[in-house]
Parts: sequence; structure tokens; C-alpha cells
Amino acid sequence: MSETHQPRVVSLIASATEIVCALGGEQQLVGRSHECDYPDSVHILPAITRSRVDTGNPSGRIDAEIKSILSRALSVYEVDGLALQRLAPDVIVTQTQCEVCAVSLADVELALADWTGVRPRVVSLAPDGLADVWQDIERVAAALDRRAEGQRLVSGLKARTAAIAAKAAGCAERPRVACIEWIEPLMAAGNWMPELVELAGGRNLFGVAGRHSPCMRWDELVAADPDVILVLPCGFDIGRTRAEMPALAAKPEWPRLAAVRGNRVFLCDGSQYFNRPGPRLADSLEILAEILHPQAFGFGHRGRGWAPF
Repeated sequence: MSETHQPRVVSLIASATEIVCALGGEQQLVGRSHECDYPDSVHILPAITRSRVDTGNPSGRIDAEIKSILSRALSVYEVDGLALQRLAPDVIVTQTQCEVCAVSLADVELALADWTGVRPRVVSLAPDGLADVWQDIERVAAALDRRAEGQRLVSGLKARTAAIAAKAAGCAERPRVACIEWIEPLMAAGNWMPELVELAGGRNLFGVAGRHSPCMRWDELVAADPDVILVLPCGFDIGRTRAEMPALAAKPEWPRLAAVRGNRVFLCDGSQYFNRPGPRLADSLEILAEILHPQAFGFGHRGRGWAPF
């Protein structure tokens, strides 16, 4: 890494903040989004974004608010352009993967519209699958002049995932798994989640690897009758997910589902793990492995990354 100048970085997506810190570049961070909360030490950085949506509402109301905002050609998020200029970053990291989930490239471009002086480099991440996540880590590493650190980090993450996949392949059972990424309306998990389920020794029922999370009808879930149901709403922790579960558990077909009868419904921390395309996707795979094959895996994530319903 160059000793002459370390680029000043503003990260506007939580997964990128984790990437920067995992690369050893936390001291280069000068600003963050309001959602960047890991590691805990990043809380001292100024947050220069905010959401127009009240995320304390139930999932159905959040969905309605987002649709209303987008129907008026507005962004779900706002970037404080003046605060951004005062921070004078050399690099801004954002994303184009989902305009609903986090600050997008369009939000950043709007904030930079009146920028004076040398414009910062904008690194926009767009991960659709695991391979894209590993590439994004190396792209961020290059922008921070930390290429060697990026290569080491990616090599380590790949080794962890490969070791779990190899062990899971030897498990006799391959349970059929439904991953629910949003409750009202019902959505399955896409992108990297189908890959993680398969690597952990399961068979993914809904969502296609490398594609955005699809809508799902309740009758489709009932007809599929999964062996395991994982509920990991985007942006929700375990407690928040548990509070939303009556929307599913009150349905008349719920008690008859195989996963329910077999006590194999699990609540996962989607906010900290599964919904963040960064280094902790390896932790997410560990969580899946110990849920699907508890006799073979025990990483100690129970109670923190997941809990039985």
C-alpha cells in the first residue's frame, strides 16, 4: 500500500463500510450512511444520509411508503450534499444493485451535481451473486490502494466457503428450503442467497441465483411445503422479524406446513448478515450450515445470527 497518500473514503452502503474495515482501511473512512453500523466503531463517523421511509413501521406499511415515494419519481434516500463536500473524500462508495435497499448511484450523482473542485472517484457496487461480491471487494481494495489486502481477504473468504460446502456435501439430507426476504408482501430471497443455501447443503425452492429477489404468493409457499423455512427480512434483526411473524403464523395453512410441524422455522438477522453483500456472507453461510445440518456444524451463531421460531 502506498505510504504517500491514503484516499479519504465516504461509504454510503453498509456492506461497503464492512469491506473497507475488513481491508484495514477504517482510518480512511471520513463519512458513512445512516445504515452503516458495523463494526461498532464506525458510529463515530458522521452519517450524511437519511431515509424518507419510517422503518419502524410494519413491513406492509414500509412497502406502501416505498411504492408511494417511487411513484412520485423520488428517491427513498437523501444525501446531504453540503456535508459530503465538507468531508472532501477522494473516494465515494455506493451501489446500483437496489434503489430500495440503500443509497444509489443516482442519489450520489444528484449530491455531486453542484460539486466544486476536484470530483471524488465514485465506486458503484452491483453484486448479483457471490462471485460479484468477491470482485467488489477487490474493486474497493484497488480504490483504497489496498490490492494485496483485497486478494488476501477474498482468498480467505473463498477458502471458508469452500470448506463448508465440502463438508455439507457429505451430509445425507438435503432439506428443501424457502428463504423469505420480506413478509408483506411476500418475497423470496434471490441474488446470492440461492447459492448460499446450496453451498450449505440445502435445496433452494424460491429465487434464482444471480437475479433479484422475486415476489412469492402464499399459495406457492403452501404448495411447495418446504422442509425448512428461513425468515430473514431485509433490514430486520431477529427481534423485529419475530414481531412480524403473526402475519404468517396466523394463516390457516401455517400449522400444516412440514417446516412448522417439524419445528424447522428459523428467524435470521437479515440486516447484519444475509442482506449485506460483504465479508459476513461467509458468516451467513455458517449460519445456514448450522441450521440445516446441526449434527455437522456448530459455529456458535445461535441467538445472535439466528433463532428458532
